Amino acid sequence: MSIPILTVIILILLVLSSAIKILKEYERGVIFRLGRLSAARGPGIFIIIPFIDKMVRVSLRTVVHDVPEQDIITRDNVSVKVNAVVYFRVLDPSKAIVEVEDYYYATSQLSQTTLRSILGQAELDELLSKRDKINTELQTILDQATDPWGIKVSQVEIKHVDLPSDMQRAMAKQAEAERERRAKIINAQGEYQAAQKLLDAAEIMNKQPITVQLRYLQTLREVATENNSTIIFPLPIDLVKPLVALLESKSDKK
Repeated sequence: MSIPILTVIILILLVLSSAIKILKEYERGVIFRLGRLSAARGPGIFIIIPFIDKMVRVSLRTVVHDVPEQDIITRDNVSVKVNAVVYFRVLDPSKAIVEVEDYYYATSQLSQTTLRSILGQAELDELLSKRDKINTELQTILDQATDPWGIKVSQVEIKHVDLPSDMQRAMAKQAEAERERRAKIINAQGEYQAAQKLLDAAEIMNKQPITVQLRYLQTLREVATENNSTIIFPLPIDLVKPLVALLESKSDKK
């Protein structure tokens, strides 16, 4: 085989290799023909015109972007450091390539500026206790801003809030004071309920004097179970009254 024929075969193979494109299920190819946007192709195998068409691969899989730690001053003038994670994916490959130079870098920078802007409008208590609401607000704003780029921001999550050491100590004292307050309230409620039960018992005993004697007998039984050598037990006057009356009547007869 002569050298010219071999050269032709090699050129044909190079042209075919550059003309045949194979894309995975999660990939799309944005085709530019002589510099103009032609179409988005894929997945699977297809052919482009060598030296005339140029293809740019775009992945449609969800991208997990870790937003770097940002220094933020909240609305109540507390300096904190916050980082977050953003989940986004390409919905329109053509817009993602044509409308913005680098959609990944643009989404990353927009996430950082939006995070500082939204959290700067919130107070520290809201930042710590209402994360779901803030996450939803961040997701809505980012999704609206990236929609012209063909990007869908599906979720935004605040990962960590780093508080200054003095603020951590102040919050620990506040939490301790809150626990003490709850303990005192519970103790007061217990004493009130005990006093109420004693009042109810006193009213019942006042209506039924026999219950007092029954209580004495129950107390005597409880004391008798102890290992005591001597028991001093008060005798109700109601039990002695009949005996006193009998002795008085006999003394009068004499």
